Amino acid sequence: MNWEKRDIPPELVKDLAAKYGCDQLTASILARRDIIRGEEIRYFLEDDLRYLRNPFELPGMEDAVDRILAAKEEGEKVLVFGDRDVDGITSTTLLWGFLSRLGMDVSWRLPQGDEPYGLSMTAVEEFAAAYGTLIITVDCGVSNAAEVARARELGVDVVITDHHNLRDELPDALAIVNPKLAVSPPYPFRDLAGCGVTYKLVWALRFALKSETYGQSLCLLNIRPSNDAYSIEIAKLRNLVVIDRLVETVIPGMVGITDTRLPRFLEGQQILTWDLPLQKKALFKIFGSGVEIHMLEIAPEIGKEIPQTLGKSLLRIKELSRLARYSDKPQGELDVFINLFISFIQKRENLFTDEDGVDLQLASLGTVADIMPLRDENRIIVRQGIEALQRTPRPALQSLFLKIGLAGRRMSAGELSWKLCPVINAAGRMGDPGKAVSLLTQEEAGERDRLADDLIALNEERKTLGNDTWTKEVEPLAEESFKDFGGTLVIAAGENIPRGVTGIMATRLVSRFKVPAVVVALGEEIAAGSCRSVQGYDLRPLLEQCADLFIDWGGHDYAAGFSIKKSNWEPLRERLKIVARTIELGEGEDEETLTIDAELPHAYLAPDILIPLLDRFEPYGEGNKPLSFLARGLRISDILLMGKPELKHVKLTLDAGKYKWPGVYWQAAEKVKKEFDQGDQVDLVFEITRNWFNHTETPQLVIIDLKRSEESGRRAT
Repeated sequence: MNWEKRDIPPELVKDLAAKYGCDQLTASILARRDIIRGEEIRYFLEDDLRYLRNPFELPGMEDAVDRILAAKEEGEKVLVFGDRDVDGITSTTLLWGFLSRLGMDVSWRLPQGDEPYGLSMTAVEEFAAAYGTLIITVDCGVSNAAEVARARELGVDVVITDHHNLRDELPDALAIVNPKLAVSPPYPFRDLAGCGVTYKLVWALRFALKSETYGQSLCLLNIRPSNDAYSIEIAKLRNLVVIDRLVETVIPGMVGITDTRLPRFLEGQQILTWDLPLQKKALFKIFGSGVEIHMLEIAPEIGKEIPQTLGKSLLRIKELSRLARYSDKPQGELDVFINLFISFIQKRENLFTDEDGVDLQLASLGTVADIMPLRDENRIIVRQGIEALQRTPRPALQSLFLKIGLAGRRMSAGELSWKLCPVINAAGRMGDPGKAVSLLTQEEAGERDRLADDLIALNEERKTLGNDTWTKEVEPLAEESFKDFGGTLVIAAGENIPRGVTGIMATRLVSRFKVPAVVVALGEEIAAGSCRSVQGYDLRPLLEQCADLFIDWGGHDYAAGFSIKKSNWEPLRERLKIVARTIELGEGEDEETLTIDAELPHAYLAPDILIPLLDRFEPYGEGNKPLSFLARGLRISDILLMGKPELKHVKLTLDAGKYKWPGVYWQAAEKVKKEFDQGDQVDLVFEITRNWFNHTETPQLVIIDLKRSEESGRRAT
């Protein structure tokens, strides 16, 4: 393997460290990963929920909140309709739980058995027949135009919360909340999970119920001198989101206030300012004594909640602001004022409480399970969710932790993905996702214990079913199709492929063949398919060329699904043969090249340096691979072979001077005495993990590649 450490300018590292208040090792890793914009960096260096984006930046959010609160006031019957996977299950649990605590008449429903993905006609019609009036979809809905139209016919309003890719035709719902909607301005981060969107909806509902500022617009006004003129800067906020800005630069005595845009912009608004006497004095200089703008002084009120601002100007406060340092645009006094006001309302009205931690436990699971990029807001959602899971897990999750060996230990996003999420997911894959929601919402301890056992049993059944299906059905069919489809697409379709494992099988095919994969369960009348893709190839164009054959379809860029009449399967297969000819796949990453985040001198090979660094870049996963390091000249002081029944792996003790590190080197037993031996000086590329054994946690190195020092020097690049 070749080792590659990207060169970065030393001055860039110094600048990042100084500007963002981090050490130079952290700054060098950020730079090497091309994370150099403040907006990106803040999600690696900050954990506080106030760094998440305001939920009202999402299109449709205020309409959704208004309709839900109206249903609460009128005692309407509400249905939360979700999806069958972990994202849908956690979204359903989260929203149903919150609305239930408000005392609303709310029920939940998920697709059962072989029902299609998304809102169904049956669900709509049965709910309307039971005198229901509001359906809220979570993690689904944007592909259900016909079902939403039917709901309207029956007098049922639909609020859609979703994160899947959009079709050309959107449902005629009362509100659609989706970060991918093409609106102006667009939501800054399109890759929230469905449960991330649901969490934002619950956050918005809490704000509406708590804050007197909900649904009200107000203006923050600041006047500052600008050469021989004055700049009057105003921001208009609604639900703590800036919805408009105005800057008027006026030379004193040259124009009257009616000749400016100020009267129209400020009409009917509550106007807040910082340092009222100073602002009034500036207005007098600009327009004379005949002009009065009715403003309220807010600085003393903010000072009560944020004491460090007392007696300080906005310019002075800017120097103290952590939030301002992450802005990629120059921050003026008005920007500081906006940030201060938002922080003030958050603190005064106690907008973030322990309830957020309880909800984020679910949101973190859905985000990890749906393989969302662990960048931007998803990092805080997952970090805070895992922290809450370790601190005070929801009772149902604690029941599962006790049974799968996660109780009482530190958890990573990877462990949740490998150990917990598949257990929850098994319910949907085996046709009974409601069992998972029942567990997550269950209050009685004995019933929770029984349901947890049921889910674990379903997961074991799913594993067996998946292994059998792979060996007997999917892999042989895919091998055959690989040639038929020109080596750019693999397909496995059969009547013996269970619907619940099509997604897992498609994922395994992508790993096996390195091309997009389609796995289809052929039912008696309906076929259900799952599609997975390699990075760099978007599935949407492929599916769009076949859309006329589908009953329904949708998903993400690299993971999607569809349902189709069984009679249309062969026409679809023939069409896919044509489409496969147009698939162009990138070269992909060179598997023989290891990308290195930092080379560490021996003095840095210390737990008190590396463990905080490891934690700072957690969570690892999609879009944020684990840190990999290079160290040179370590001596192997001990070697032990491991493995049952065959000794395939190696445990090493590596002498770094002050510290001796345990290290594991998987599948490397055959290399001992050939490529390295006890007493050798070696250079190695490694990751850092925590080894949990006998209730004790120990940091260790996981070796990716290792060379005798004289050999590795010739290979490093």
